[in-house]
This record gives sequence, structure tokens and C-alpha cells, in this order.
Amino acid sequence: MKKLAVYGIGSPLMDILVNIKSEELSKLKLNKGIMHIINGKKREELLSFIENKDKNLICGGDTPNTIIALANLGMPTALSGRIGNDEYGNHYRKKLKELKIISNLKEGTLPTGTSIILISEDSERTMGTYLGVCQHFNEEDIDKELISNSKYIHFTGYMWGADAQKRAVMKAIKIAKANSTGVIFDVADPFIVKNNKEDLIKLIKENVDIVFANKEESRILLDIENPEEAINKLSKLCNIAVVKIGSEGALIKQKNEQTIFIPSRRVNVIDTTGAGDNFAAGFIYGLCNNMSLQESGIFASYLASHIVSNVGAQLSEKTKKEILLNIKKGSWNYIRGG
Repeated sequence: MKKLAVYGIGSPLMDILVNIKSEELSKLKLNKGIMHIINGKKREELLSFIENKDKNLICGGDTPNTIIALANLGMPTALSGRIGNDEYGNHYRKKLKELKIISNLKEGTLPTGTSIILISEDSERTMGTYLGVCQHFNEEDIDKELISNSKYIHFTGYMWGADAQKRAVMKAIKIAKANSTGVIFDVADPFIVKNNKEDLIKLIKENVDIVFANKEESRILLDIENPEEAINKLSKLCNIAVVKIGSEGALIKQKNEQTIFIPSRRVNVIDTTGAGDNFAAGFIYGLCNNMSLQESGIFASYLASHIVSNVGAQLSEKTKKEILLNIKKGSWNYIRGG
């Protein structure tokens, strides 16, 4: 029996949320509503600028968001990545401990990765993301025992940002394959696909069991505009393919089976940050709890709908309690009358 549901491999980022005025963005030379990859010097400039402002610290990142969501739902998980020996790294460790996530975080000499999120009065989010020590994640950071005891490993296309990260993922895949641990991959970003198209197709075809992509990512990856055609092709590369089509919903297809359409939940969308990460968490939760592909997709949509209805990539305590109660009652599942 596998003791863990998922071993996540990703980039732990400390999200630092701050409310500012639009005119302040001009002073900082940041384009409003854009995610900027910044260097250490710019990071220090932004941290200095917000030093005396009210800040909200949230543990974030690609795969970490998915792992945290699963832990909030009571699933046993582990997280592998790199943090710095600093206040943000300590905050991250403390949060994982609170959530009972097994920490496989290693320390490096650079600062913990940070995403400084500047929220203007019109609710636009302008981000300055510093990857820091995340990019030093390497093969030595992979834990063979934790992977062997996990039902799945999960990682995203962002791990293709550095050669050391790629090598670490390939080592994890090799261990997973040798121990009957499933491999889940979220394409995660159109820019990553453009720069690594052939590598990612080869990765999915040779190593991935379950793949997530949104409409734009699948279009670039497969040179196919139509999502229905894209999922047909993608499902031939791995066992289960999921293509998210935004407000329209999602498509799920297992190799040689019929495509399943999952309609989106109609909610008031406030912030889409982390929607894809939480959709993945909901789908994985379903699979780990013996739900059908359709049920897993419906639950994924249900979880993601709660995320986009609020600010931030993670559930509030109130929403988490509501979801756990609805899981118990089965009231999340419309095909069963919920």
C-alpha cells in the first residue's frame, strides 16, 4: 500500500500580497497587470518599497499550490523543492508542518523564491517574481523513498526552466516507473511550451500517465486550434489527457475511450490565480478516492470554482470547512443531485 497520495516537485514561492495605488506602479517601472520575472536587485527594490505597507504572506508556487490544496482536503502528501535560509523559507516550513505535508525542502544559499503581488485599487494584480534558489533544485534533492511510497508524482512545465531541474524530474520519473508510481504532468505555461515543444511531447509520450493543459497550451504543443481535436491527439500520447477550456469547462479523455465534457461552474470570477493548480488537485483527489473520470472532473471544477471566487490561490479556512462538509454530504456532485 502507498502511504502518500502525491509527491510534488516544484518551486516554493512566497507570495507577498500588498495593496498599492496605480500611480506607484509607474514609479516602480512595472507594467500593470503583468507578471514580471525579476532579478535579485529588483527584488530588493520592491521589498524596500513595500517595507512599511501591510503585507499578506501566502505559501505559493506551481506544484506547491496543488499539494497544499490536496493537504487541505486531508490527503497525505509530500513536497520537494528548494528554499533559502531566511524568514520566508522558515515561514514555508512552518506552513507545511501545519498542513501535515511531509517537507522534502532543501536549503540553498540564494534567497527563497518570492512573488511580490501588487494589487491596485481596480483589483489588477501586477507581479514581480524572483525564482531565487528554486532554480538550484537538482537530482540530489529527490527522495527515492517518498516517491516509492506515493501513488503519484506531480510536476509542471516550470521545471523546464533550468537544466538541473529537468534532470531532477527525470530522476524522479525513473524512480516512479520502477515503483509503480503514476506520473502526472501539468504543462502550466504557453511560454514554456514554445521553448520546449519537442522535449515536452517526448516527455508526455514516453513517461507521463496523466497530462493537464489549457486550450492555449495544447494549441501550441500540438499545432491544433480545436480543443476536441487536441484532446484526441493528446490522449494518444498518454493514458489520461485533460484540456481546460476556461469558462467553457474542460475535456477529459482516456486513451481509446469517449471524450468527457465537464461544464464549468457559474460563479462570480474575482481572481483566476491558482485556478489550474486547484483544478489539478481536485482531479487528483478524485482519482485517489476511486471516483470515475467524470466525477473527478466535476470535483476539479467544483474546487477551482471556489478559488476563482476569492482572491489568492488557496482556500480560506471558512471555504475549506464548507468544502469538506459538502464532500461528506456529497453535495458537490451534480450528477448525483448535489
